[in-house]
Amino acid sequence: MKLSITGASGLIGWRWYAAVGLFMCGFLALVFGVTPTERPDIHSSGWLTKAYYSLGLFVVGGLDIGTPQGGPLLARVMLWFAYFGAPLLTASAVIEAVLRVMSPHRWQLRRLRNHVVVVGTGNLTSVYLRALRARSPKLSVVVVADEADVVRDQELQETYNVTVVVGDITHSFLQRELRLRNARRVVLLGDDNFLCYEAASKMLASYPRLAEGRIVLHCHKIRFMRAMEDTELASQCATFNAYHLAATALVRDDLIRHFHQTQARDLVVMAGFGRFGQTILEELANHARDEIEAVAVVDVDADRRVLVVDEQQVLTTDFRRQVFEGDISHPEVWQQLTDAFDLTTDQPTVILGTGSAEDNLRTALWIKRKYPNVYVFARTNDVSSFALQVSAEHDINSISITQLFESNLPDAWIA
Repeated sequence: MKLSITGASGLIGWRWYAAVGLFMCGFLALVFGVTPTERPDIHSSGWLTKAYYSLGLFVVGGLDIGTPQGGPLLARVMLWFAYFGAPLLTASAVIEAVLRVMSPHRWQLRRLRNHVVVVGTGNLTSVYLRALRARSPKLSVVVVADEADVVRDQELQETYNVTVVVGDITHSFLQRELRLRNARRVVLLGDDNFLCYEAASKMLASYPRLAEGRIVLHCHKIRFMRAMEDTELASQCATFNAYHLAATALVRDDLIRHFHQTQARDLVVMAGFGRFGQTILEELANHARDEIEAVAVVDVDADRRVLVVDEQQVLTTDFRRQVFEGDISHPEVWQQLTDAFDLTTDQPTVILGTGSAEDNLRTALWIKRKYPNVYVFARTNDVSSFALQVSAEHDINSISITQLFESNLPDAWIA
């Protein structure tokens, strides 16, 4: 397991109190007249000399100055206490230092309380940590990586002030080491959907308090997430898909407002029908069906993906739906679409939502030049200054999946 310590506690450890107490025992005993058998001259020496010999007790005990004699009984007892306690304290500090070198993660993680554990080191982790740090800059955060990546681990540590641990989150040993019984929240953002659900299942079995909405689980495949919706596990966790969250925000904050501003019922063209496009269609059917005249779907695998949507959700719609299978870069696809729908009238909405930001932006420019009246959206994954600049120049709406996701994270997940 790899761990990087990003800071030290500002609290004074118990050893500092013990060291001061033992030093004062030795020093006061010498001041009160106790005379060691090997150094009787200490009795008549100054305070600085007495302090020097008291500090020496932490290294060699009383071996070089002899046993206590003379002085009050309580003072002799204090010096004997310092003789035994000071070397033991030094030895315990040395042993702990060795153990820190041999097994550093135990010492870093053992004091975790009210902390957040984030599993995964991908882009979603950066987005989540950015939002979390904006809200809670001092909160203890541990990021669990499934394999070591020195550059990425260092980036997360230095950018977000987190501790990075490498291990398998499904293992009970690692879950114990992460002090999940004390965790405020566990956020599962790994790439393997099944392992995320597996890890959540084991956590809930061992730490039932996490069932109180303390596990946030991201599922990359909406189809799998919906298949798990009726399970007990899903009812105990907050499950989500980033594309679903982003698409929901887009419909709620942009598309519905645009529909309300147009007089006629709207035409919506979704060029690209993956997880993002499928959720947009679902949200339109649930919240804007009275505003829409027709929806055109364009995708290289459109027929199958539309069937998948119909399998997952029974959508009640009043609008016409037509599918065009093909690449959004192929002119023939757009010819078929414009033969079926008139893009020159009113203000149709075209959402270019494929996974290729290059194709989305290029096609958006082509559509805007040919049909200036069209309300065009071009998707990027991350926020792109280049795409934003070009979109502003040509009256195109540039939308970022990560920006939509970050802006719409529920407060409960980052509180």
